[in-house]
Amino acid sequence: MCGDGGGSHGGSHTRQDAGAPNFPWDAGAFDAHCHPTDTMASVALIPGMKARGLAIMATRSQDQDLVSEVASRLGATHKSDFSAPETTTTTPSSSSAKVIPSFGWHPWFSHQLLNDTDAAAPTLPPDPTNTEAVEDFKAKHYASILAPPPTDPSFIAQLPTPTSLSAFLTATRSRLAAHPGAALVGEIGLDKAFRLPGKWADGGPPRDESLTPGGREGRKLSPHGVTMAHQVAVFRAHLALAGELGLPVSVHGVQAHGVLYDTIAALWKGYERDVLSKRERNRVAPHAEDWSSSSSEEDEDEDQDQDQDRPARKEASKDKGAGDVKGKPFPPRICLHSFSGSTEVLRRYLKPQVPADVYFSLSMAVNLGTSSGAERFADVVGEIPGDRILVESDLHAAGAEMDDALEDMYRRVCEVKGWELRDGVERIGRNFEAFVFG
Repeated sequence: MCGDGGGSHGGSHTRQDAGAPNFPWDAGAFDAHCHPTDTMASVALIPGMKARGLAIMATRSQDQDLVSEVASRLGATHKSDFSAPETTTTTPSSSSAKVIPSFGWHPWFSHQLLNDTDAAAPTLPPDPTNTEAVEDFKAKHYASILAPPPTDPSFIAQLPTPTSLSAFLTATRSRLAAHPGAALVGEIGLDKAFRLPGKWADGGPPRDESLTPGGREGRKLSPHGVTMAHQVAVFRAHLALAGELGLPVSVHGVQAHGVLYDTIAALWKGYERDVLSKRERNRVAPHAEDWSSSSSEEDEDEDQDQDQDRPARKEASKDKGAGDVKGKPFPPRICLHSFSGSTEVLRRYLKPQVPADVYFSLSMAVNLGTSSGAERFADVVGEIPGDRILVESDLHAAGAEMDDALEDMYRRVCEVKGWELRDGVERIGRNFEAFVFG
C-alpha cells in the first residue's frame, strides 16, 4: 500500500520506446497487489481492463466487506478462470479481468485493533453506550500501543474505538470461507516509518466522498507511531490464520526488514527443509560415481555456504512438511509486496531450508518512486529467481492507469532479466497462478 491510502497515484507512464514491441496483453498480465476498493467508482472498470487478474487488498474496517462484495461479482474461483479469453474472427472479447480477494489489517491501521490475547491489554467496556467508559478505555489502549503516547484528548477522541483482534480474525475466517476457490490473507506486515495522521484541520477542505473512509487523505502526520510489539502481535495472528488455512499472504514491510524476517522465520522454526550436502547427493544419485571432482574440504565449504544468505533454492532437499499445506504455524506462500529490501535481505528468504515459497513483487509506485529505489532496482530484479518474481501496481483506482503501471513494470523487469517480452509476461503469469493456487 503506497501513498496516503486515497485516490489514484500518478507518476506512472507506459514505457514504450519507439520501435518497442506491442505489449502482449493476450499472454496474461496480472496485478499481484492493488487497492481499487479505495475508489469504489473505479471498480466498474475492472471487467474492461487489459490485465487478466487483480489481487485486491483489504486493509482496515471500512474495506473488508467491499473487497468481499467485489469478489462475489468478479472473483476467480479456479486457475482456469485465468485462461486466455475466447476470441472471434473479427474482434477479441473483453478481457473480463478477474479478482482475487485478500483480507487482512494493514500495519498503518494496527492501532485500531485491541490485542485481546494479551492479558495486560485494557478490556473493552461491556456497555458501548457508556461514553465515559469508552473514552477511558480508548485512552488506556492508545497510550499502551502508540509511541509516544498521545496526551491530547481531542486527538484520542477522533480515533475509533478499537476492534477486538480475535473478533476480527473470526470475521476474516468467515470472509475467506465465502471465497473458497481463491483468496489471500493481506495486506499485513510491519512498518517502522509510518505515523498516524493528525486531526482533520478546522476549516480545511472536506474529505473526498468518492474515497472509501479511513485513509489519510492528505492530512499531516502526527508524531505517534504504533509500537513494533503491537504490530508484531497483529502480524503474527494473521500469519497463524493463513498457516492454519493453508493460504498465501501479501506482506508489507517498510524499514523493518530484519524484524519482519525474524517474525516469519520464528513461525517456521522446526519445519525447515532438510537440505542435502553435495556429498549426500552423490551418495543417493542414481549411478553416482564413487569419486567426486571436489575434495572433502570443498564439500565442507559447500555445506557451510548453504548456511549463508544466497539463492540456492534448487539444491536437492526433503521437505519435512510435504503434503497438506494446511495446519502449519506459517503460510505456505508469501509475497513481499513492492519489495524494498536489499539483495542481502532477499537472499535470506531464498535459502533452501526455508519451508515456504517466497515471492517478490515490484511496483512502479514504490520500487521506482524514489531515487534510491531506482538505483538498486536492477540489482534486486537480477537477484530474484525467475520463478519467484511478480508485478503489481499498488494503485488505489482500477482502470487505464493501473494497466499502464503494470505494462511499464513488466517491460522493465523483462529488460533487466533479458527476457523476450511475451516470454516474460507468460513466466510472471505462471508465477502469479502458483502464488495464488499453489
